[in-house]
Amino acid sequence: MTTYKALAISTKYWKPNEDYTANIVKAIRGKLRNDDIVTVSEKAISTASGNIIDESKIKPSLTARFLAKYWTRIIWGYVLGPLCQLREETIQRFKNYPIKEGARHKQVALQYSGLLQALMHGSEGGIDGSNLPYSYVSLALKDAPEIAQKIRAAIEQTLGIKVTVLIVDTDKTFSLCSFHFAPRPVSLERIHSNSGILAYIAGRSLKLKKHATPIAVAGKNLSAEEALNVAAIANRTRGFGAGRTVWDMAEKFGVSLTQTSWEMLDKIEHKPIVIIRRVKRKIFA
Repeated sequence: MTTYKALAISTKYWKPNEDYTANIVKAIRGKLRNDDIVTVSEKAISTASGNIIDESKIKPSLTARFLAKYWTRIIWGYVLGPLCQLREETIQRFKNYPIKEGARHKQVALQYSGLLQALMHGSEGGIDGSNLPYSYVSLALKDAPEIAQKIRAAIEQTLGIKVTVLIVDTDKTFSLCSFHFAPRPVSLERIHSNSGILAYIAGRSLKLKKHATPIAVAGKNLSAEEALNVAAIANRTRGFGAGRTVWDMAEKFGVSLTQTSWEMLDKIEHKPIVIIRRVKRKIFA
């Protein structure tokens, strides 16, 4: 029987144009063993690599305005929110969804993720504004497998330790027995992905088992089940930094949705890396 130990690694907040690979190697030096699994937050990598958008500069289309003013406020607030059994606090946020900022956000979702993703209430195709300042949002990594491989190679070459690297996201993957599906794009085999709102409604309304989402893996092949399990452990161990959502983040700092600053985020403990170690437990008759 295999169980896991997890160690979250605290680092400074990774800002755009930082060498995240060097930061990872430095942070985990002296803490690894061969065959460990190094999980890294997709959002942290996206931010460090400049894969972010300033939504204050976006001009929304009529479709984006409709999604913000009517689809999110009414359909999610009164129909889909209850159907998906979301928290009452979350549903109230839908009913008061900010139209101006929300329309800009929906325009980014339409442009970078497509309509099926834009119909989601948030995290559309991996787009996320939590733990980012002002009106910035991070985009999903389009080259996640290559990035995972680059990180794995740097660890092996610099530290001389063979590991598996898993890039993970807090967005949920749903499971029905051995069938796994995610609303957002994922590169792992046996996880069906990128079906947007259809996958989300099915998973939430049917109360299916859900995990944090493994985005890409490099090193030893992991089964879908182990990758999902490891992603879930990493998610629980890492925590949510400045907040699970942009609303939580704004409440934490006592500011409006677009007034969180880089300096505020610098003060928060960030744990973009979690080391997962397999531990074989002996079973005695």
